[in-house]
Amino acid sequence: MAFKQIINGGALLNTFENKPPVKNYKKVLAFLAVFMLLGTNLLMAQTTATADAAKPGVDWLGVGYYVLLFFLLVVSVAVIGKILKVYELSQQIQGKKGIHWNNVMGIICLVFLVAGMVGAYWEFTVQGSMSLPEAASKHGVKIDDMFLTTTIITMIVFVITQILLFVFLFRYRHSDKRRAYFLPHNNTIEKVWTIIPAIVLTVLVIFGFFTWQEVENSAPAKNDINIDVTGHQFAWEIRYAGPDGVLGKKDFRLTAGANKLGIDYKDKNSMDDLQADTLVLPVNKTIRLNIFAQDVIHSVYMPHFRVQQNAVPGLPTFFKFTPTITTEEMRRKVEDPKFEYLLYCNKICGSTHYNMQKVVRVVTEGEYNQWIAKQKPYLTPALRTELKLASADQNKSITNNRLALNN
Repeated sequence: MAFKQIINGGALLNTFENKPPVKNYKKVLAFLAVFMLLGTNLLMAQTTATADAAKPGVDWLGVGYYVLLFFLLVVSVAVIGKILKVYELSQQIQGKKGIHWNNVMGIICLVFLVAGMVGAYWEFTVQGSMSLPEAASKHGVKIDDMFLTTTIITMIVFVITQILLFVFLFRYRHSDKRRAYFLPHNNTIEKVWTIIPAIVLTVLVIFGFFTWQEVENSAPAKNDINIDVTGHQFAWEIRYAGPDGVLGKKDFRLTAGANKLGIDYKDKNSMDDLQADTLVLPVNKTIRLNIFAQDVIHSVYMPHFRVQQNAVPGLPTFFKFTPTITTEEMRRKVEDPKFEYLLYCNKICGSTHYNMQKVVRVVTEGEYNQWIAKQKPYLTPALRTELKLASADQNKSITNNRLALNN
């Protein structure tokens, strides 16, 4: 009789919980069988899918495989839970004590504490070694200091709270031999855990406020180097000022054909503007990046300089910073002769977003002057023809020659 009760543990459990016995086991088993058959078909189809692996899109076979694994894990946990319930009921029928779950949960808490601390140590040693090298800009140093300060404070709080949480759960787990002390309120404790976090957060907020104010300082400087950075799917366009040192105006309505940036050539300052394939910056000079977008939201992201600013269509923005480490110096610091600073897009702007990069090279002032002298103007012969500037220049030249002959 006792053996039959153990076999019918599910029904007995439902009786204890004032629930009707489960009568749909056949349906559940049938559903599980169909799902496992579907999973088998998905796994068998993996070999066929390898031929189409290069095609873009969602790998539904891979998704189905992991959904199946998750479902089997859930079912396994449910089955183990039912088995343990049946075992508990069988112990009760025999007049014995079942599993002491409070002790089990206390030990699990200690295991979680040890595993969590090992995981945190691994994160710092393995993942931490993958962090960026020192900041290559003036403001980047202060951002790193702020980040380091916040990390140290939060890690101290993390370690203390996690140790207290799991050790208290183990030490003060339920026991029939003692009763918990009821503490309804304590003003001292309330003050401590309110005032201390408030002071720490206030320090961090003030520290961050002044750092942010300095990073976002937009006061114009006499020797600022103005550079236009325009994002579109899927590339960055770079424009430098010519010998006059002033960038010409732009008008999105003029964007067409060879004039891909919509430069307004009625503005005389536009006539000598330069184009470049590489973003070259002189070291220890203030750089003002004028940021634009032509289609969707992009984001200028140069992690080594701790620079990020969104490029929003119709909303020009800018960011000022001062590079402090040349590319050659950084190559020696990271011991990588092929190292390059890079300009990324930090918004998922489309299918080829991952390839939206531009090399950024920091050089000495002398090297920068030599490089800028070799760059070609945006106003190419093709663009002159398209904008009918060539004929206008020719007519102007003829007029000037006639005036010279008359004189």
